[in-house]
Amino acid sequence: MIAQAGSASGRRKWKEGLLGYLFLAPSLAVFILFLFYPMLRSIYLSMTLTDPRGRIAAFVGLDNYVDLFSSGQFFTNLKVTLLFILFTVPTTIIWCLLLAALSHNKLRGMKAFQFIFSLPIVISVSTGSIIWLLLFHPTAGMLNYFIGFVGLGPVSWLADPSSALLSISMMTVWMNMGFVYIVLLSGLQGVPEELYESAKIDGSGPVRTFVQIVLPLLSPTIFFVLIVSVIGAFQAFGQIHILTKGGPINTTNVVVYSIYQDAFVNFRFGIGSAQALVLFAIILLLTVFQFKVLEKKVHYQ
Repeated sequence: MIAQAGSASGRRKWKEGLLGYLFLAPSLAVFILFLFYPMLRSIYLSMTLTDPRGRIAAFVGLDNYVDLFSSGQFFTNLKVTLLFILFTVPTTIIWCLLLAALSHNKLRGMKAFQFIFSLPIVISVSTGSIIWLLLFHPTAGMLNYFIGFVGLGPVSWLADPSSALLSISMMTVWMNMGFVYIVLLSGLQGVPEELYESAKIDGSGPVRTFVQIVLPLLSPTIFFVLIVSVIGAFQAFGQIHILTKGGPINTTNVVVYSIYQDAFVNFRFGIGSAQALVLFAIILLLTVFQFKVLEKKVHYQ
């Protein structure tokens, strides 16, 4: 009887497991088709050379990686990418945190400001890039028109190597502002009102309350925004392609745009795949580092 009960229980568990895999089958098929297979294909392509038509010509092993790390161009592009992240991620988080703190007050008309600050989330990268391309125009752009009132001469926002990356970063901060602002505002709305009242009774001012009480409670939200923003900055492509195409003099040529040029312009799929895999490894290591080091400062309770 015990053996029969055990076999029946085993068959039931096997049927439940099979039913679970059947429900997961569509998702697994999508992952295999659009994630695992392209990654395995990229690993294989990174070890090959392709002809001018993009067809595999020869298997070269790790030669593409050796060429990639022996040439200074990849490290130059990586430096540009890291500078782009440094210009955009902290600025976006600090700016949106300030806006969220100011518009979190229950004053009349704050809903309108919340709507305005959230508006960039509905604008696509291409549309936003065209808008800022008009703003950056050296003669007809509104930015040069306004700085002319303070006696400053026209600025070649996108044509000057010293200002091109800063201009792209400024546009990216505006473009990412909607998502980051909504997430941080949602985090602020999750802070209990009793904490504000208790801090006010204890004589704590608004700034001290925000720094010592609200920020620790908001640290999980800030940590999430930081992870997502860093990964998104590594993958920035659309605004660079539309505004500068990696120029001038490669000052905005980030790693992702270099991958695009090598793979889809020059049909060097081998070196392009090698760069993509190296970029994937960098993002993975940086994300693990953030979880191992920065998460220790996050207060979940």
